[in-house]
Amino acid sequence: MFEPPMFREERVEVMHALMTAHPFATLVSCASGVLSADHVPLAIHDDASTHGFLRGHLSAGNPLAHVGEETIDVLAVFQGPQAYISPSWYPSKQEHGKVVPTWNYAVVQAHGTLRFMKDRAWLMDHLADLTRRNESHRPAPWATTDAPATFMERQLKGLVGIEIEITALSGKWKMSQNKAAADQAGVATGLLSEETEEAATVSRLVKDYAK
Repeated sequence: MFEPPMFREERVEVMHALMTAHPFATLVSCASGVLSADHVPLAIHDDASTHGFLRGHLSAGNPLAHVGEETIDVLAVFQGPQAYISPSWYPSKQEHGKVVPTWNYAVVQAHGTLRFMKDRAWLMDHLADLTRRNESHRPAPWATTDAPATFMERQLKGLVGIEIEITALSGKWKMSQNKAAADQAGVATGLLSEETEEAATVSRLVKDYAK
């Protein structure tokens, strides 16, 4: 990933926060000699390690689950908030007109080593954890124990767990850091006019990274 220094985010806790907020990742691999991309929810775990671990699961029918290797190198991409930036929001447009559209976004790339987890207890613990992460805010959260045990056993047979030890993390927060203060303020205000939650999030990040 191309990372100009002004856009680079190196704080592990900030990158982990984005990965937690946007867990649906693109998992890129080349185990069979051909690039492939799977789209799976991945849960970040600190586990007292430098970069952490990612845990997830695949359908047993996924070709990736049948590569015949114990471990493979992978890249997991987590896309955070993003928004189109109109040049009409820049005050400098009125001054000289030398402005063009761009895109603001936050993204994390996690390089790591994937190993397959076929242990039933590990997989059940992972599914329970993943469910808690996504159900805990609901008035009546669903739990894996709500389903009949025999039904869950059948479901487990169709899944393969994956655990990725993260070996390197790269973060890029492109939030108008390369613009003058007045243009940054114009972007932050212009994004709010879009009246979407994502645009409002990017507006807030533009202000944060302008400090």
